Amino acid sequence: MNNQVITTVNGTEIGAVIGEDGSIFVPVKPICQALTVDFSAQAQHIKRHYILGSIVVTLTTVAADEKEREMLCLPLEYIYGWLFTIDAGRVAESRRESVANYQIECYKALYEHFTGSMQRTIETNNAEIELLQQINSAISDEKEAKGRRKKAEEALGKLRAERLNPQPTLFS
Repeated sequence: MNNQVITTVNGTEIGAVIGEDGSIFVPVKPICQALTVDFSAQAQHIKRHYILGSIVVTLTTVAADEKEREMLCLPLEYIYGWLFTIDAGRVAESRRESVANYQIECYKALYEHFTGSMQRTIETNNAEIELLQQINSAISDEKEAKGRRKKAEEALGKLRAERLNPQPTLFS
């Protein structure tokens, strides 16, 4: 396993453990310390959580003091969701606003993801309706044109029949 710093949170470097298969795990404790959140409470919360509890692992990582330690870690793709579950009211006041702002961004991202796809569906449906209306209009125009053509062909047929079969007249 390879350790690598991936970001800094409130001046605290946050490392990641990169597995042999390329999977990335992030230790939870340094993030808790950076946010001034009780690590023990968060560890319990993570372990009790239906989803997070099923994917949390304990890995050996190199801590900030360069010593190897067993650390509670989450896969990188779950860190953002876990941060979203932290009660901003339990974060030190000096960090509360940044946690709350992050969570507001999460709410907005979720809203935009779901309503954005819904909006795309609505736009696609409206475009499809417009095209179907154009097709229906073309079909109606085609039917009317066929009707006019049929009448014209019938009139032409009558005219030709009269010309080819002249009736005798008494007075010309």
